[in-house]
Amino acid sequence: MALQSMTGFARAARENDVAAVSWELKSVNGRGLEARLRLPPGYEKLEQPAKQRIGKHFSRGNIQATLSIVRSTALRRPVIDEELLAELARLSRRLEDEYGVAPARADGLLALRGVMEPPEPGSGEGSDEVDDLALSVLDQALEDLLAARCAEGSSLRTLLADQLAAIEALTLKAEADPSREPATIRARLEEQVRLLLEAAPSLDEIRLYQEAAFLAAKADIREEIDRLKTHVASARALIEAGGPVGRKLDFLAQEFNRESNTLCSKSNAASVTAIGLELKMVVDQFREQVQNLE
Repeated sequence: MALQSMTGFARAARENDVAAVSWELKSVNGRGLEARLRLPPGYEKLEQPAKQRIGKHFSRGNIQATLSIVRSTALRRPVIDEELLAELARLSRRLEDEYGVAPARADGLLALRGVMEPPEPGSGEGSDEVDDLALSVLDQALEDLLAARCAEGSSLRTLLADQLAAIEALTLKAEADPSREPATIRARLEEQVRLLLEAAPSLDEIRLYQEAAFLAAKADIREEIDRLKTHVASARALIEAGGPVGRKLDFLAQEFNRESNTLCSKSNAASVTAIGLELKMVVDQFREQVQNLE
């Protein structure tokens, strides 16, 4: 299954004898799925079916969907109250006969309130066909948006793979650092004990070696290296599986950050500290990109 980015754009349009319909979709990062619809007046009834369609395609992202509808001229005929118009015409003739007033003109009668009204948006002849067309065009726009998000996800896959390779390389570099060699650790301990004994000859040499060995063991980064290797393998497996794995990868990014912080704090060599700082930089870049994934 492909990885999906949460960012994308799509537009779809279609027209027939009833109307011209277009949808414009924009998608950006989000903690969950939030769909915001901008619909023409009279088409609020499309909100729920449109949101259901969006939910079937995506699980995360803030999606803004804008609908535009232009109905054909034939279906934009005004609504005339024939009974009211007839009654007003009879009254006009009576006023003309009994009082000699000027005869009413057709445009005057039609201008009276309640006689002629513009068609209600989203109703009247062909309204069901317009609704069906709008939802059909939305389906096409959603497919296009899905393709755009998958294309962006493919680019992210390559970028994340490179960053994981960098994290792995730095982990192996820390593991192989000369400061972690037993002989180096022993020489460092002996030097530290020698300096302490020179400063205070009355100190117990055996106790000093025990304390130094304890501190050296506490500063060992073996566990951090092992966990970093495990997290790299887990992240690669998630990326390979694809689908909506953004949350899981974000959790692993936090774990990467925790291990790199601990590695820096436990380091007793400048070379390992430098590796840890570089590792933190790559982990930050990894997490930043992961937060774009669905």
